[in-house]
Amino acid sequence: MYIGIDVGGTNLKAGLVDEAGTIVAVERTPLNFQGPEAFAKSLAELAEAVMAQGGVTKEDVKNVGAGIPGAVLDGEILYTTNIPMEHVPLADLFRRYLDLPLLLGNDADCAAVGEYFCGAGRGTKNFIIVTLGTGIGGGLILNKKLYTGMGSGGEVGHLVTHPGGDLCNCGRSGCWERYASATGLIHLTKAAMAGHPESALHTVAAENGAVEGRTAFQAAEMGDETALAVCRRYVEELALGVIDLVNILQPEAVALGGGVAAAPDRLLLEPLQDLVARECFAHRGGKLTRIVRAELGNDAGIIGAAMLGRAI
Repeated sequence: MYIGIDVGGTNLKAGLVDEAGTIVAVERTPLNFQGPEAFAKSLAELAEAVMAQGGVTKEDVKNVGAGIPGAVLDGEILYTTNIPMEHVPLADLFRRYLDLPLLLGNDADCAAVGEYFCGAGRGTKNFIIVTLGTGIGGGLILNKKLYTGMGSGGEVGHLVTHPGGDLCNCGRSGCWERYASATGLIHLTKAAMAGHPESALHTVAAENGAVEGRTAFQAAEMGDETALAVCRRYVEELALGVIDLVNILQPEAVALGGGVAAAPDRLLLEPLQDLVARECFAHRGGKLTRIVRAELGNDAGIIGAAMLGRAI
């Protein structure tokens, strides 16, 4: 058995996972950060709780894995994006409270591992996951191993697709995630709404209570021309980065995750597949990367964290 812990901005979620990647028990607790030592203790207590729920002891568990929102290397948190930790030897701290190995992975990397073993990446040798949320995250499986680089191998959202474009939070201008994340899609939608007060985008946004990543797709399904134009523009922005990744790494599959990836195939996946097939370099040799939807949803992080030991 394995334990995977998904560290979110507000909650910690642990799963007891078997050899096949099936989650057999789950425990959750709010994240109440009181410093690295207390954080390590919380992870250990959560692991013990999920073991108790699953009816196993630590002798039945090979390792614990944790998906961290930030960069990690060799059991150390180098930095995190929403929890104040830097250069924290978390694996060592964890063993003070629970004598099991703790493996650390970036959260997007864990999602890639989960999808590789149990989801959209099964059967591939080279596989990429791209997560479309507030920003754009990514995880890379290269030659059947997780690529981590110097701590986080897939900061794909900071490819520059618009030199001199909008300022990104990272300090550069024109980063891919400024245009192709859910945040970028919301900006496109709001701009279209400002120019087209007659559009069904306004009706959908009012019904949802806000402009969301799904707003344009919902209005497009109603046949609204302005919304359809937003969806086409968004797919073009998304394709810019996907094509770069495919040209550089030539994976068998790229999986899209996050809320935006749930959009209807005819409005997102199918036009994206067409653009990538037409514009990627490898098609000249008859090789096409599959563009697919991630399969595991919110379970990918837990399963991937649990299975980190197989991929590193």
